Amino acid sequence: MNKKKEILILGFALFSMFFGAGNLLFPPSVGVAVGQDWFKAGLGFFLTGIGLPLLGILAFTKVGSLNEFADKVSNRFNTIYSTTLILVIGPLFAIPRTGSTTFEMGVLPLFPNSNPTTIAVLTSVVFFGITLFLVLNESSITDILGKFLTPIILLILSLITILGITGDLGTPVQSTISGNPLSYGFISGYQTMDALASVLFGVIIISGLEGKGITDKNEQKLFLSNAGFIAAIGLGFIYLSLIYLGAQISSIKGLTTAQTTLTLAQLTLGNIGKIAFGICVAAACLTTSVGLVALASDWFSKLTKISYKKMAIGMCLFSTVLSVAGLDYIISLSIPVLVILYPVTIVLILLNIFGIKNHLTFKAVVSITLIVSLAETFKIDLSFIPLAQAGFPWIIPSLIAFIGSIFIRSEKKIDLKNRV
Repeated sequence: MNKKKEILILGFALFSMFFGAGNLLFPPSVGVAVGQDWFKAGLGFFLTGIGLPLLGILAFTKVGSLNEFADKVSNRFNTIYSTTLILVIGPLFAIPRTGSTTFEMGVLPLFPNSNPTTIAVLTSVVFFGITLFLVLNESSITDILGKFLTPIILLILSLITILGITGDLGTPVQSTISGNPLSYGFISGYQTMDALASVLFGVIIISGLEGKGITDKNEQKLFLSNAGFIAAIGLGFIYLSLIYLGAQISSIKGLTTAQTTLTLAQLTLGNIGKIAFGICVAAACLTTSVGLVALASDWFSKLTKISYKKMAIGMCLFSTVLSVAGLDYIISLSIPVLVILYPVTIVLILLNIFGIKNHLTFKAVVSITLIVSLAETFKIDLSFIPLAQAGFPWIIPSLIAFIGSIFIRSEKKIDLKNRV
């Protein structure tokens, strides 16, 4: 086996797994919001958009399956957590978001003078009708589209970046956010949902490595860490470029999330480039939608005993309705859920990476993180907690729970030895 070649292939595979419409939508909006503070916000976005997803995949060299990811808290919690995870990256937010993105970036620019509501409904019906057909017929067209679309979008992005940097898009203005740019970028990175998806991608990657005979945990880490570095370079280029370019047009007010990216495409490539870019992104959304509907339908059909076909139909119908509400509305709905789910996912990833076996530690850390995240979501005043003002009220309580659980376990061991 040629290790360098396999690592390179795995790196490109990781990149393509994480690369989606969300990776294009949110970085420019962050740049517009923070303006002159784009670099600080970019660092925060990097942590959640690149760092956490890679750590999530590495965590699976320790556990090996989704059923073991959070089972040290309890089997019931693991089921609830996994189900919530799939709901969030499935029918509640990520799947409807693909339909809304398709409408706003791929269809609406083609019919600027038409009734937006009518076009949105028609787009949603057609989009999820095609999704359902491909899911039920297990067509390979999405794989074919994905292989061609990713290079095309990257080429267009490269052109936008080069023309944007060498041209004169504008000058960054002062930030419009009230908080810390670093924490703003960090929390904005939640919207990519890549760290949540990495928990599922980990299963696929580890299974693929084992299928090639790579079963040693240390060797799996070597492959994943090197491949992760390759994927990180690609994602980092996209994020940094788009956040920077978004900052250049921060003087333009009132842009929606989708309009920000399209505005960059139009300013650099003209109307034809904007439309071509929108169509590519819309097609990429279709491949994402098919994959997520298939994954979620499989999970819930096993959980509920409802047939895979009925589950897929139900998800597509639900997503059709929700996607018409619009991209920014779906994003606003997802923020409270992500504020709860992301910190819990972060501590689970870290506990698994460091190979913590103590069930008490898992229960203590996850419980405290969940309680603090819920309190933050329900607007309970947490300003007395260190780092709360920066947007991370859960970090210090989680560390205290971790240290406390280790201390309690050590005390129990000493007590047992004394009894013996």
